[in-house]
Amino acid sequence: MPLTDAYPKPLTDEVVQASDVVITMGCGDACPVYPGKRYLDWDLDDPAGQGVEAVRPIRDEIDRRVRALVDQLTTEERHG
Repeated sequence: MPLTDAYPKPLTDEVVQASDVVITMGCGDACPVYPGKRYLDWDLDDPAGQGVEAVRPIRDEIDRRVRALVDQLTTEERHG
């Protein structure tokens, strides 16, 4: 999937409130925290300023983790 037009988006209050799971990647205390939300912090290399060959494995790892999370949430929903 091309990421040409992709860019980081901030976690706004509205986005967090509408989410079931909030995934952070190193924002620490800067991220809004709401009770009752499930938070995951994914420790990944920062792609900022790196070349495409360094960014692709990071992108692929994010893709793998997102797919695994979707599978997990889908299974929980069916059995929950």
